[in-house]
Amino acid sequence: MNGFLIIVFLLILIPVFVSTMFIPFWTRKTESFGVTIPEEIYQSTELKQMRKRYMRITGIAGLIVIAIFLSTGIFITLDENIFSLLFSVLILGYLISSFFIYLKFHREMKSLKKQKNWGSEKSQQVFVSIQFRSQKLNHSNLWFLISFIITIGLIVLTLQSYQQIPARIPLQYNLAGEVTNWAEKSYRSVLVLPIMQLYLTLLFVFINTMIAKSKQQINADTPEESMRKNLIFRRRWSAYIIITGIGLTILLSLIQLSYIFPIDQQLLVIIPLAFSIALIVGAIILSITTGQGGSRIKSNSNASADGTIMNRDDDVHWKLGIFYFNREDPSLFLEKRFGVGWTINFARPLAWIIFLGIIGLAFIIPYLLGA
Repeated sequence: MNGFLIIVFLLILIPVFVSTMFIPFWTRKTESFGVTIPEEIYQSTELKQMRKRYMRITGIAGLIVIAIFLSTGIFITLDENIFSLLFSVLILGYLISSFFIYLKFHREMKSLKKQKNWGSEKSQQVFVSIQFRSQKLNHSNLWFLISFIITIGLIVLTLQSYQQIPARIPLQYNLAGEVTNWAEKSYRSVLVLPIMQLYLTLLFVFINTMIAKSKQQINADTPEESMRKNLIFRRRWSAYIIITGIGLTILLSLIQLSYIFPIDQQLLVIIPLAFSIALIVGAIILSITTGQGGSRIKSNSNASADGTIMNRDDDVHWKLGIFYFNREDPSLFLEKRFGVGWTINFARPLAWIIFLGIIGLAFIIPYLLGA
């Protein structure tokens, strides 16, 4: 098996495993394995040991996957398609097993909370700031004009250069830079990538807007400090989304230009791989330094919580600790309980429509364009 292929897949596998292992360390300190807790409990010896135990178990699962992957890749000769399929199966198997590992810890956490009766003597509150929405919560969507201008320019260039484009359009490359899938030239097939660029740019605009519009979640015990951290959290991820969107536009433009101009095919393999790895590493660094809701941002205040107040316990609305379902809550989007990022309110039909619409368009657009 090609050693380069193994290294490439390992560079993708390892960040996935590392991010899964450290998720409990990146969540808010008012939540643990999808369960609401008083903030001071987060640093208790019992919970520290639980997080370390979760890290060890998911780490062992990751090592098993790597061992299977390496032993198969080194000792058994497989073609690239079979090897890619094996890689996908291993990733899927790891994600499913890590989900069941999470469920085990979630149930353990619920049982522990019930046993210890944490927060029974505390006042449960929800803090809402009327000034929160008046602040700049994300970076401007105008940054995406760069992507739109590049894409429109690319469409114009493609149509002007249509006669120069070969009769067959390469759709897929293997890791050796060889074309493995083609499409016959037509106006529809040559415009697949620019149209996908427009779709992805609109998707990034939506995500950037969602970052600003998502539910306000402020720690009731330290509201001012919590708001400051949450603002930084939203702005950093907004910047990440903008950089990712523009980078992806440039990457797809490079592939589109290869239809018109001679470009080394090895570059068309190496650059997307390097870009993917950079995105994963960037997301991990952002998670480590920022945490969910800004939980890992260094405190800028000497004020400390008095421990008499905790956030409202809304565990009843979190199914399995990760799926939010609340008909009484008008919010469509809110922060994840386990992990870093955002999720939807599954009780809101509009959230479902948006979610399924995004996925559906990703499949329908290439189909309509004949790719």
